[in-house]
Amino acid sequence: MKKHVILRKLFFSTLYLSAFTFGGGYVIVTLMKKKFVDKLHWIEENEMLDLVAIAQSSPGAIAVNGAIVVGYKLAGILGALVAIIATIIPPFVIIALISVFYNAFRENFIISSLLEGMQAGVGAVIASVVFDMGLDVAREKSAASDVIMALSFIAACFLDVNVVYIVLVCAALGVVRTLLQKRRRAK
Repeated sequence: MKKHVILRKLFFSTLYLSAFTFGGGYVIVTLMKKKFVDKLHWIEENEMLDLVAIAQSSPGAIAVNGAIVVGYKLAGILGALVAIIATIIPPFVIIALISVFYNAFRENFIISSLLEGMQAGVGAVIASVVFDMGLDVAREKSAASDVIMALSFIAACFLDVNVVYIVLVCAALGVVRTLLQKRRRAK
């Protein structure tokens, strides 16, 4: 497929996903997976998990980070720029409009009820993302990955460990595992 066709499709796909995604970056990551892995078959599922891990461990909004890594994977630097622009246009426009009408929105019963109802749907979508990603890790049939996932969950949910520390430790464990695997293959 020609690069300009990919860029156009990337722009409109990420623009659409960003415009109709409520609930934060984890929701858009799920929709990106469905679009770019399941529907367009531009990215393999395992590779998407790697891209999500990179996006999640990078500073900044996960929706923008996800767009950057997916855009870069598909079309290099230009793809990353196209995906960033398409991802930030809808929230920018919406926030600009909301800021103009903030006082009216703040006191409107219907708007506040809609936002409250959307929270339940967002929780369900995020739970779906967690389930799908956890299932993908479990399917790898790697005891080490299962243990790391379980310990990370326990540390985050029950021991109240800062997520930054969890991500850093998991990254270090990933590096150590990769180096050990390379050393074993070399022998």
